[in-house]
Order: sequence, then structure tokens, then C-alpha cells
Amino acid sequence: MTQQFYVSPEQLMKDRADFARKGIARGRSVVVISCQDGIALVAENPSPSLHKIGEIYDKIAFAAVGKYNEFESLRQAGVRYADVRGYSYDREDVTARGLASVYAQSLGAVFTAEQKPFEVELAVAEVGPSPEQDHLYRLTFDGSIADEHGFIVMGGQAERVSAVIADGWRSSLHFADAVRLAIGGLASGTEQGEAGATLPAKAVEVAVLDRQSETARGFRRAFRRLNDADITALLAEEA
Repeated sequence: MTQQFYVSPEQLMKDRADFARKGIARGRSVVVISCQDGIALVAENPSPSLHKIGEIYDKIAFAAVGKYNEFESLRQAGVRYADVRGYSYDREDVTARGLASVYAQSLGAVFTAEQKPFEVELAVAEVGPSPEQDHLYRLTFDGSIADEHGFIVMGGQAERVSAVIADGWRSSLHFADAVRLAIGGLASGTEQGEAGATLPAKAVEVAVLDRQSETARGFRRAFRRLNDADITALLAEEA
């Protein structure tokens, strides 16, 4: 009869955390920035169809880094949760805080109970009437939630990108300026990144939660994805 090796719970949790962090760091960065016109979501992503940014509900968006199949399953689960809650109660009852709590429970359960944790990091953003009322939540692989202010940077060379964003961010930024700042930060996190570097439109994925978006039915569908032409025109605008 073979005897299994004993591993302490502390060592087991540490090994799982290190495994998840390495997987996330291999990915390309994502930036979420609150600005005057809404919330800008920008990801380094050359794929035209495998999105790292997506819509969850009227005023709520989702961004992720890590393994695509894992965060895509979480995104779909979030859409189902939001649809059921909005239909059962009221559309205003669907909030980023509630969605982040559901994601935290799922990530925490997988991290503690499964052999392999999810190699993902998530951001849940909800646009408000003003920048001060925006909600940005960051969720890590172990189910921890952080209520962020201003911006979120995840994946890749996150510390380097975050330093660039922090240096240029202010609440009065307009959407075009926020996108330029995010792309400049993402470019600095690449292997060839230098000060003032940028990325081509086809190498990034950009979306916005528009603060002014309103429908005739009395509720807002604020999410809008930009195509390559939109991004190129946006970057060409004068600051």
C-alpha cells in the first residue's frame, strides 16, 4: 500500500497561489479607467474575435486576463446571473457589487476545493452618473475583492503599466485621453516598451461604458465596443 506525501495546508495554498500568479503574468495586460465620459476598457489583444472585454448588463462591463476558457465561462455565468436577477426583481437590482460577490464565491470555492485554481484575474465595472459614482472591482484568483478608485491594471507587466497610468490619470480625463493613456501604458509593458511608445489599433481591444448613453425605454445600455477604424480615429484626435 502506497502512502501519500503530507503537504501542509499553508504550503498547498502557497503553491496554488504561485501557480495562478505565474499563469496570469504570462498574459497581456488590461486597463480599466474611469474618466469624464464614462469608463474606458482597453486590452492588449490582437485577436479580433476572442475578447477579453465584454458586456454583462445595462451599465456593467467585464474585463479579464489569464486563461480564455476559464474567464469566458465566468463571463457567461455573470450574464446569466444578471439576466435572472433583472427579470426576477428589477433591472436596477443588478449591480457590480452583487456580481463581484458572486464571482468571489466561485473563485474562492475553486481555489480552496479544486486541485488547480483558475488562472484568471477579473475586473467588474459599473458606470454611474458621475466619475465619483463609478464602481470598479478587482477580483483575484483566490476570490479576494478590491474596491479600486480611478483605474485598474491587470496581467502582464502590471506594475510597470500601473506606474504609467498613475502618473497620467486624473478624473477630468475625457475618453480619448483615457484611451491614449491606457495604450501608452500597455505599450510600456511590452518587451520593447519605451517612454512615448504606442500600439497599433489592430493590437488593442477597446470598449466604453458611456455615461451619457440612454434608451427610450427608461434604462441605459451603456456598453459600446470600438472597431479598428474607431480606435484609429480616436488616437488621431488632438489632446
